[in-house]
Amino acid sequence: MKIYTKTGDKGYTSLIGGTRVPKYNLRIESYGTIDELNSYIGLIRDQQISDLQKEILKEIQDRLFTIGSALAADPEKSRMKVPDLLWEDVALLESQIDEMEESLPGLKHFILPGGLTVVSFCHIARCICRRAERVTVNLSEESAVNEIILVYLNRLSDYLFVLARKLCADNEIEETKWVPRY
Repeated sequence: MKIYTKTGDKGYTSLIGGTRVPKYNLRIESYGTIDELNSYIGLIRDQQISDLQKEILKEIQDRLFTIGSALAADPEKSRMKVPDLLWEDVALLESQIDEMEESLPGLKHFILPGGLTVVSFCHIARCICRRAERVTVNLSEESAVNEIILVYLNRLSDYLFVLARKLCADNEIEETKWVPRY
């Protein structure tokens, strides 16, 4: 099988189920943004972080492929079985957030992204996750999207924010608080 098919040369691609859509279609934008997010999660995983953090991020990458598969399928025509996202996947993110927050100071200010490269990567991934969520919410207004996908993306952006804070703390980097000037 060749990597190039030439079937998308005119700006159209196929969903799972065979439906041809323009490459700017919201469904394509949704799973394309999930793919971008997945790449950034891989970049975070390649940094000097704990084995547990790497393991959780790998699990998240797997779930993002699951989400991408669901979003790439035409809900009306696809007969292909795609993996399921489960409420346990959301619970894993929540338990990891809770565990990390136990060792962090309370949040009383907005935090400016940065302080360490891996922390910045987490914030970039968080922003991409928020964009993926916005695009997918937009898609859900016109087409079927499983509610759990929206919940997972919302929780994942929270996880990435807390991971950034935890990595600052683990590396003894002081967070830069945003203090507005009036």
